[in-house]
Amino acid sequence: MDMWKFYDITHREHVVCNPTSEEKLGRLVDLVRLPSDARVVDIACGKGEFLIRLAEACSVSGVGVDISPFCVADAERRLKARVPDSAIVIKEMDGAEFKPDEPHSFTLASCLGASWVFGGHAGTLDALVNMVGPGGWVIAGEPYWLQEPSEDYLQASGLPRDSIGSHAGNVEAGEQRGLELVHTLVSNKDDWDRYEGLQWFASSEYARTHVDDPDVPELVERVSKEKSMYLKWGRDTVSWAIYLFRRRPAEGAGAVSDA
Repeated sequence: MDMWKFYDITHREHVVCNPTSEEKLGRLVDLVRLPSDARVVDIACGKGEFLIRLAEACSVSGVGVDISPFCVADAERRLKARVPDSAIVIKEMDGAEFKPDEPHSFTLASCLGASWVFGGHAGTLDALVNMVGPGGWVIAGEPYWLQEPSEDYLQASGLPRDSIGSHAGNVEAGEQRGLELVHTLVSNKDDWDRYEGLQWFASSEYARTHVDDPDVPELVERVSKEKSMYLKWGRDTVSWAIYLFRRRPAEGAGAVSDA
């Protein structure tokens, strides 16, 4: 089954395609307090909800990047419906291949829940730091272990133990790159249950209404396995947070660079 078809089906009920509530995403938009001339980039932007809310609140310009044609189509449709005059552009491409026209030319760079694009949390921070100017925002969404994962969970999920770090370790990775942590938005179990449960609901609805789709048996089997792993282990083992880092201003400078 095509990977992006799978994710399109399982995330059809989602507005935010990660374990964050819409209320917390709204808080994120409020916290960054961008000027109207800010330039932003969101890697693996999904349906574009974060960018759209920034455009609604601050009239920013910028770029959303996603490799899924389904997400790109959703993001463009939503952007046109809600902020038709926005200076946000959605690009269908591998986020790892995105390069700004000039280094450090964005006011905000984010990647919320897709650090695999850059080979992990550290690589994601490296990439985002190179996109923003001094005083700009680097925002990453990343899982972390709530407790030591069982060997059964690691084997069933195929996750290497070191593919996920600790909450403190995720923060330290940013600080090692000269970033200042100013806030975290941590997901609770209700956020996770909503994120996972909407996938079960969406896949069940699709299977019920697309009985002739040859991909349905694989869809049902995969979602059933992921549901079982989440209920048995994941819910009590993994959490997720959005980390708001600010790139420290250049020495002797106090203003955010919007160059």
